[in-house]
Amino acid sequence: MTEIDALDARILLALDDEPDAALLALAKRLGVSRNTIHARLRRMEEAGLFLGFSQRVSLPTLGHPLTAFISLRIDQSLGTSAEGALGDIPEVIEVHATTGDADLLVTVAARGADDLFRITNAVVRIPGVERSSTAVSLSQPLPRRTRPLIERLAGSQGSRGSRGSQGR
Repeated sequence: MTEIDALDARILLALDDEPDAALLALAKRLGVSRNTIHARLRRMEEAGLFLGFSQRVSLPTLGHPLTAFISLRIDQSLGTSAEGALGDIPEVIEVHATTGDADLLVTVAARGADDLFRITNAVVRIPGVERSSTAVSLSQPLPRRTRPLIERLAGSQGSRGSRGSQGR
């Protein structure tokens, strides 16, 4: 399963509004059987559609209020090993392979400026890293969100407005 359909999207929106809703309540709300809700949720879970619960925890509550982005140019012959080494640094929370001047865009979470300096040094010591550039996030005016895309797929504007849309 690579994409969800309108009913899957409606189920996700209902769960976004009420994360602890029972299957029967979801079924009544959406006008489908409890078995349909159960089967679709199981199928989406087995397909790996859901991110881990830990991805919903805010970084400041983990003691890491500073977010920074490190652009890396890497030696192409060592790219795979460099990517693996990034995964060994706990503060590296996301890595994207990119086009343009950088090969990788690394998102890191730090406790403060000194911690960011330590993390950046750990990153640039990875074999294959040729050059780096770091940008610190000053604020996040629009957190990562998927609700508007799910609403479009569901063919609605959401049954309860934007409640619960941050970070999803």
